[in-house]
Amino acid sequence: MHQQHTLDSAMRRALQLAGNGPAAGVNPRVGCVILSPVGEVIAEGWHRGAGTAHAEVDALAQLAPDAARGATAVVTLEPCNHTGRTGPCALALIDAGIGRVVYAVADPGRHSSGGADRLRAAGVDVTGGLLADEVEAFLSDWLVAARLGRPFVTLKWASSLDGRAAAADGSSRWITGPLARQDVHERRAAADAILVGTGTALADDPGLTARDRDGALLPHQPQPVVVGDRAVPAGAAVHRHPLAPWFVPGHDVAAVLATLHERGIRRVFVEGGPTLASAFVRAGLVDEFLVYLAPTLLGGDRLALGDIGVTGIAGQRRLHIDDLVRLGEDILLVARTIPTETTTDQTIPAVTASEK
Repeated sequence: MHQQHTLDSAMRRALQLAGNGPAAGVNPRVGCVILSPVGEVIAEGWHRGAGTAHAEVDALAQLAPDAARGATAVVTLEPCNHTGRTGPCALALIDAGIGRVVYAVADPGRHSSGGADRLRAAGVDVTGGLLADEVEAFLSDWLVAARLGRPFVTLKWASSLDGRAAAADGSSRWITGPLARQDVHERRAAADAILVGTGTALADDPGLTARDRDGALLPHQPQPVVVGDRAVPAGAAVHRHPLAPWFVPGHDVAAVLATLHERGIRRVFVEGGPTLASAFVRAGLVDEFLVYLAPTLLGGDRLALGDIGVTGIAGQRRLHIDDLVRLGEDILLVARTIPTETTTDQTIPAVTASEK
């Protein structure tokens, strides 16, 4: 019982350390705690981004030679088994003489997985699944990208209580208050890319930046992406974004996601009007919904969503509410899709290796 408590505490500490890593980018955030044979913490580490030492190696680097012999490495993600910009963590742990490895979630990468088997073959005691639910929740966006070969998709809209995203004349600034709008900017900054359709780009002329309360740019900016076939004028606000915008033609949202995944995008923030939003929902390609509800009524036909392929109540898209957040007078509803037999297959072929 005491040993299990020690391992649980170490995994929660490893998860806390993982949070120090960059939220955006192609790499998972991973933390590692090394325990001595008597259960004392002797080293900690985390992954700081592409090309840097992995969490396990970062922790091992803090120890003198042979200090890790017989120790236990507690890691949030199964140690990798491939050579990318850095070597395989499984081999580093073996060479250090680690006696036991405990991890939470298996690495789903085609080339990077297999670390647990390699460790076992070398005589290391390996246990997986410790606090897996907590770590799965933390890594949910990266795991979607790794397992399905497409970016994790967050769909955001702001609407009145009666589901309208704009008034009858098309005006929509501002339905929600300043706290809700600032929350949107902070969540934009956590994404790799922000997506709008050409309709929104032409009608609203959004800058697609992430800004603080004073209007200054936040340190991390999402890559602006405009989807569709219509030309966007050279003077449009999106061209003043710190990053040159990407223009992706066509209307096949699955193909758009495949293109973005190939370009290293792992987290997408879709903010582009009812046409694009409905296309993603209809295709079953939304992982997280952010719905900002304002205590107002607009009426009319400017709905936040259009046709999503539901023709009868049996085909409804059921959601699970993960969180409700009060933001001044507004409410943020965070939800995810509940898979059903009618949900479109989300898988895009060719799951790539994890890029740690």
